[in-house]
Amino acid sequence: MSGRQLLCCVVVIVWPAVAAVACPFCGVVGRSLAQRRDAAAVTAVGESAGPTARDDAGRLTQPFAVRQAIRGRAAGGDIVAARVGGPVAGMALLFGDAAGWEAVAADEPLLAHVAAAPPTADPSARRLAWYAARLEHPDPAIAADAFTEFGLAPFTAVRDAAESFDADKLQQWIEEPGVDQRRRGFYGLALGIVAAAETDPIVRERHLAALRRVAEAPGTDLRAGFDGVLAGIVVAEGAAGLVSLETRGLLAAGTRAGDARHTLAVLRFAWENLGDTVPRKRVADATTRLLANPAVAAEAAVDLARYQEWSAVDAVAALWEPLGRDDPLVRRAVAGYLAACPLPAARAHLDRLRAADPASLRAALEAAAGPR
Repeated sequence: MSGRQLLCCVVVIVWPAVAAVACPFCGVVGRSLAQRRDAAAVTAVGESAGPTARDDAGRLTQPFAVRQAIRGRAAGGDIVAARVGGPVAGMALLFGDAAGWEAVAADEPLLAHVAAAPPTADPSARRLAWYAARLEHPDPAIAADAFTEFGLAPFTAVRDAAESFDADKLQQWIEEPGVDQRRRGFYGLALGIVAAAETDPIVRERHLAALRRVAEAPGTDLRAGFDGVLAGIVVAEGAAGLVSLETRGLLAAGTRAGDARHTLAVLRFAWENLGDTVPRKRVADATTRLLANPAVAAEAAVDLARYQEWSAVDAVAALWEPLGRDDPLVRRAVAGYLAACPLPAARAHLDRLRAADPASLRAALEAAAGPR
């Protein structure tokens, strides 16, 4: 297997990819209601017409009377059996296709929201401008759907929709304790986008001050959304934002495990999306610093292989002992990096490791290559 092939394998196996087509700080958001509407042959308003039951496949279903079609054609008064997540009392959105019907509980505001939502075929930035006004909507289902749309959108589209954000509300949401922490991460990223586009230095500094307050506030290293706030700072400040990660101690060997993972996520995001404002060499150098942190050493090594940052060859090889002795993921990452690296130094490190413990190196290389 060639070094390039092994590089591909080790990246796929170990590296949790930052999807360039969606928000990496929003978690799993599922499909939006507009996506479900536009993918269905029929979308209709229904009303529960009986209790739930299990169908032949064991799925929970419930009968609904069709009241009105929102998209496609459906006969009013028809009774359909739709799959449900739980019992629905009252109105529901019905999505029908060749595989059957699905129902989602809905009130009148949500029904109106789905009927008015822009088609999924429209340009992403134009659609996001419509959803921006519905973030943190009083109706929880509408707020969740708006967040889902942003969670699915490419970063470029979110950046193009910067003018549609209410910066004051974003500031409020990232600092408000009652806001879902996962959403806070996206709002931090969005505020960084707004700050980067702001031409008034006083207003821009106000946005940055809010992001810094949240980033510096005490908290556990398990806090969701912290990575999005850090990413907002890097988006707003560019390369200087990487310096702020260092000054906060987030690149240090002793950084808490959760904070180190948040930081690595931000560096991946910068590599994928911010090449116009953050030099990739600076991102790779910061990632190299994280090799010293046991919590993320293996992931950092795989990231460096993906970036083809071969200047870190000695630092990566040094992970074999002592970190690799207790963590097979570290040895797998080291072996994959060294096998993919084209430098003579990598061959020398492999020869040294093979001479010292051929069985361990062979096992690590096979693990890095994965199933053939």
